Amino acid sequence: MTYTCYIIDDEPIAIEIIESYLTRLEGFAVAGTFTNPVKAFEALQRQAVDLLFLDIQMPGLTGLEFLQSLRSKPEVILTTAYREFALEGFELDAADYLLKPISFDRFLKAIGKFQTRMHQAGTSVLPKIQALEGEAHHLFVRADRKNVKVLLDDILYLESLKDYVRIVTTQGKITTKETITHFEEALPKERFLRVHRSFIVAKDKVTAHSADGLDIGKVPIPVGRMYKLAVEKEILRQ
Repeated sequence: MTYTCYIIDDEPIAIEIIESYLTRLEGFAVAGTFTNPVKAFEALQRQAVDLLFLDIQMPGLTGLEFLQSLRSKPEVILTTAYREFALEGFELDAADYLLKPISFDRFLKAIGKFQTRMHQAGTSVLPKIQALEGEAHHLFVRADRKNVKVLLDDILYLESLKDYVRIVTTQGKITTKETITHFEEALPKERFLRVHRSFIVAKDKVTAHSADGLDIGKVPIPVGRMYKLAVEKEILRQ
């Protein structure tokens, strides 16, 4: 299997280094390189890739803003000259971050993390959204050694619990061994929104909101700093 990659960095020398490292590995192909994040965004609309190498600090549009703008996100390895940006990158579920100047040994560790995530995604059962004739949209999740049917209309919010996800519905709570990223990919974007590293909410179940958090009934839901723009666009301005 060959993984396709885009490299996005406003410094051509940084692109050259990452590209040279990738040529030393089997199973990786550079599908494109970009110094302009807008051009990279347009390319991603035409051709999806498996992995982005994304610089955090770029003029006009930062790497984190770029990542937030993507509806369907590939795996991402962030690159930066500033260690303090690492936490923000992990909040957006990046596979790893590389501090410039990037050594080959550290690059290999990041590639290893990416491959582990891809393997886990390949062996995980992604929830399937189904729309049976005459029946509400629903998904099946594995819980208590059974496949449990969950109606999308019943979902209030989902909470990540490390290797598990708790689905809170109007009927109760269901805990399944899965990642919240998989649910983010599976659930319809027009109805659900990730608002925090650990939370996805049903948009129509939000009963109150502010710049820093949401309420679903009497339950407060935090809004992560890197998700505020999406929340303002999708919920606060409704």
